Amino acid sequence: MATHTVGAVVCALIAAMLFAVAAVAQQRAAAAVPEGDSLVASLLRNPRWWAGTVGDAGGYAMQVAALTLGAVLLVQPILVSALVFALPLAARLNNRRIAARTWATALALSAALACFLLVGNPTPGNANAPLREWLLPLGVLLALILAATACGIVAADPARRALLLGAASGSLYGLAAALTSYVTGLFEHGLGDVPGAWQTWALVAAGIAGVYLQQRAFQAGSLTASLPAVTIAEPLAAAFLGVAALDERFRTDTVGLVVTGLAVLVMCATAIALSRSQAAA
Repeated sequence: MATHTVGAVVCALIAAMLFAVAAVAQQRAAAAVPEGDSLVASLLRNPRWWAGTVGDAGGYAMQVAALTLGAVLLVQPILVSALVFALPLAARLNNRRIAARTWATALALSAALACFLLVGNPTPGNANAPLREWLLPLGVLLALILAATACGIVAADPARRALLLGAASGSLYGLAAALTSYVTGLFEHGLGDVPGAWQTWALVAAGIAGVYLQQRAFQAGSLTASLPAVTIAEPLAAAFLGVAALDERFRTDTVGLVVTGLAVLVMCATAIALSRSQAAA
């Protein structure tokens, strides 16, 4: 792989680690807030939540660095490895051992991720894509996010509520990631162009809404119910926008595309399996 690609992978792995630590800290803080209390006010008074927020900020900074070096299709799937980092941390905090089968599942997730990167070899797209290229894919994604949010809010089962709100949150993070390269590029020309771009405000709105929905998901259920949904939805949403709006592509033949698709399926399946194994534990 090229030097920039290696740098993007390293930055994305560091981001995944920081996001995992932040998720564990924030979930423990949000889960302690009773349903009837104000979630936002309670979290703002919680030092553990602020510690997680610092981790999130560091993770996003590394994610931005990764996106300046590599394509959205390259960077975002690596963030799925946050589950692997969160697994031993959550187990340690809950004083339980990790079964050999769980470690095998985590290894399969890592192998599928490596396969995706090496075989797919995704290319950067057009970060300056005009608004007309965004309208259809953005409309489809926002409709799915609104549906997941609405179903999550009214869901009676806490685990289902955490899953749906986590998926909505992850999709918003994926939207923010797809916009990040363009917005960070604006800063190279000075601050004057930043407020005038619709991408800037869409990025801010997606980030704020994503953080809020993630905290609601953390409050509703365990980390194993919400984090897999967040980590899977984010790269899928970002990849969808990368292909549909930014014209990113995989540098491989037909067989390679099939292998890449299978790797994505394995990533999703192993992430869900990790969630179930931790819930059972």
